[in-house]
Amino acid sequence: MTSLKMSDQFYDLLVKKQLTDKDLILIADDGGGKYSLHGGACTIGTQFTLITLDHPDPDYPVAIDNARGLKLWSSDYNLYFFDTGLTLDFQHNNIIIKDDAHLLDSAVQIADGQQVLAAFEQGVTAPSETC
Repeated sequence: MTSLKMSDQFYDLLVKKQLTDKDLILIADDGGGKYSLHGGACTIGTQFTLITLDHPDPDYPVAIDNARGLKLWSSDYNLYFFDTGLTLDFQHNNIIIKDDAHLLDSAVQIADGQQVLAAFEQGVTAPSETC
């Protein structure tokens, strides 16, 4: 099972935003997934987003273990981009994701999954934020 560490600062951000009881999906935001806000071939593996949901999404069945006990999910495709030591941190008003080998993204966004899907149905992009 993939595991993820999160800094106290990142966890405090989730508490402040009242997201600790939500299902969270970690996606590679490359235009390929149903919640993808950005993307294209030139951004594959360089932009990541945390999608918040009230319930698990069966399209993202892979649980990510974390010491905080959060309901964190992804897919096999998204996990391809991660090495050991996967970590989420919050520094200088930015959410950072890294692993033992790489700084993957220093501007991870958080977006509400239902808003994303509703916006896509209307042909617009849903709002997201970096912190």
